[in-house]
Amino acid sequence: MVFDFFKKKKEALSKEEFRIEDLVLSKLKKGFMVDYDMKTYRVIACNQYQWNEGGVTDEWELEVNNETWFLERCEEDGEVEWSLCRKLPISQLEGDIAGEIVRNEDPPEKVVLQGQAFQFEEDDIGEFFRDGSKEGLSFVSWDYEDEQGKQFLTLEQWGETKFDMQLGFKVEEFQFSNILPGE
Repeated sequence: MVFDFFKKKKEALSKEEFRIEDLVLSKLKKGFMVDYDMKTYRVIACNQYQWNEGGVTDEWELEVNNETWFLERCEEDGEVEWSLCRKLPISQLEGDIAGEIVRNEDPPEKVVLQGQAFQFEEDDIGEFFRDGSKEGLSFVSWDYEDEQGKQFLTLEQWGETKFDMQLGFKVEEFQFSNILPGE
C-alpha cells in the first residue's frame, strides 16, 4: 500500500510539469488545441525544417474538420514570421511542372494555380524532421508569391520524382487564441 503511494508520486513528478507560460503559439505541443478564424485546431505533429543556407522553420501540423493545415514559424534577420498553409497536388498547377523540374532541374519562373499567377522568389535545400525524429529527409524547395504579396506557393521535391505543393498566407500571432494543453 505505502509503495503504491510512492510509485504514483514518482510518476506524477516524472511527467512534464505544465506552466501557464507555455500557452503561447511558439510552444505548441502535440495534442494542444488552438483557435484561429472561429475554428478550433488540434496539433497532431510538431515538425522542423533545417535550411542549408541557415535557419530553422518550426511547423505544427493542425487538424480541423478532417482538414490538415500547417502553421509555420520562421525567424529571419531577427524578425519572426508566421504562415498558415495547406498541401495541394502539384497537378493542380497549369502545365506539367513536375515534368519540367525533372527535365530542367528547376521549375519555371512563373506558375499558375486556378488562373492565379505566382512569381518565383527564392529556392533552398533543407532537411525535414517529422515529429521530433532525429533522422531528416532531404528536399529542395522553390518559393513563389502572388502579385499582391498576399499568398505564397511552395514546391518541394523529395527524391527524383516525388513532389509536394503548399499554398498559404501570412498570419499574425495575435490572430490565434484559446491555446489549451492536450491530454
